[in-house]
Amino acid sequence: MTVLGLALTYIFVETLFRVVQGLQADAVAREQDVKTMNAVMQERARLSRELHDGVAQLVAHLLLRLDTIKELVDANRPREAEAELERLHEVANEIYEDIGESITGLRTNLTEQGLVRALQDYLDQFEERHNIPTSLETDATADQLSPVAALQIFRFIQEALTNVRKHAEAHEVRVTLMGDGSGQLKIVVADDGQGFIPGTQRNGKARPLGLTSMRERIEALGGTFQVNSQPGSGTQVSATIPIPQKRRENTYAALAPAAG
Repeated sequence: MTVLGLALTYIFVETLFRVVQGLQADAVAREQDVKTMNAVMQERARLSRELHDGVAQLVAHLLLRLDTIKELVDANRPREAEAELERLHEVANEIYEDIGESITGLRTNLTEQGLVRALQDYLDQFEERHNIPTSLETDATADQLSPVAALQIFRFIQEALTNVRKHAEAHEVRVTLMGDGSGQLKIVVADDGQGFIPGTQRNGKARPLGLTSMRERIEALGGTFQVNSQPGSGTQVSATIPIPQKRRENTYAALAPAAG
């Protein structure tokens, strides 16, 4: 009877232990789902703001240019109208580039490629489109990022390169992702362009655009963000984040908003 009682007690404890383990696993999965959904909502909010601050402003500027051209044509001032058409063409090109960059970022498949390969493909496309030599230096540390962190870093670098394209007039860009040996990953995007004075404005707009969104992405990962630049000396955008544990859950697809 004693042996039987001990056996039954053991079976009960073992069963209870497995139930508790299952509940803990469910709790961890639910916590990850909550983090993923929060990241999805934050990403959509950023995309909405970027569209408003970027493309929407350019479209508004385009419409103003069209009104100006109409007035010049009505006033029989063809040369000035032609000059305005040239400026209008530049604005249309910028809108096209912005939309193309956004679509490329949304279509990037981090699930299949992984962060490093996805970044290399994106940098190759950036170099081909804009004729700006772009290099990538990284180590195995980048592959230790969680899916949420990997997506945020990809978008961070994408936004930094957009600023280079729009504002830097650079001849070369260097992107590095390197671990510092203490559980931290450092991300640097450096160009040899015209530079600027951080915090100043140009043509009534903050220069360059996107820095607020970039800072938010890094701070959401518990990291720090810094911009170093001087006129004529290029710009270096850098961030340092703690390296979170890489999870097995496939959350890239959930995090990437649909292009439509």
